[in-house]
Amino acid sequence: MDIKQAWSGFVEQMIDNKGYTRVLDGLKNTVIIAVIGLAIGIIIGTLLAVTKVVPQKKWYAKMFSRLTDIYVALFRGTPMVVQLLVMYFVLFPLIGLGNLSSVIVAVIAFGMNSGAYVCEIMRSGILSVDHGQMEAGRALGLGYCRTMSSIVIPQAVKNILPTLGNEFISLIKETSVVSFIAVVDLTQAFRTVASGNYEYVIPYLVLALCYLLIVLIITICIRLLERRLRTSEKR
Repeated sequence: MDIKQAWSGFVEQMIDNKGYTRVLDGLKNTVIIAVIGLAIGIIIGTLLAVTKVVPQKKWYAKMFSRLTDIYVALFRGTPMVVQLLVMYFVLFPLIGLGNLSSVIVAVIAFGMNSGAYVCEIMRSGILSVDHGQMEAGRALGLGYCRTMSSIVIPQAVKNILPTLGNEFISLIKETSVVSFIAVVDLTQAFRTVASGNYEYVIPYLVLALCYLLIVLIITICIRLLERRLRTSEKR
């Protein structure tokens, strides 16, 4: 293979044929799906984690805990691509939402999938907080929910921040499967560029570098946030 010729062909596809516009659109969709998906996952995961750590004294607490177990087992036990296909081609059409855009379906699917993983992450974070924190909050007259949301969960988030960063990185990389439901993500954009002249080596190497750069940026941001939280904690 002539590397120089392959590179010139790649540049031609990116510049002359405006392949960069597809790449930018793919990058935008990748970031949107991962960021909003993680936000949804944090909300769902936190709520599910609370149902797991709440005292199992009432029948409804036990019921919610069992439902949470089923939810987590379902989304952790099936591949992401299968969840995407089921939601896009089966579930949403059945409930009358078949006209939703594929990007929105991908966001919902990734959010629900992430919620199952964040649930276990957040549960371990809550359990890592000293139980005396809960007792102190209750002694001050705060209710269980107020103590959990104001005292326990903020401390748990500090403990699980690196793991949440890893979950975000996993979501970024897993977005490469959204092309199964016709979403133009970063991977699909470079695949389209490569198919312009059937030279796949350079586009796929650049694609790998793009993912690596995104992961490095996320890693740096997480470390800076950790450092800032440690500094504020010392103060």
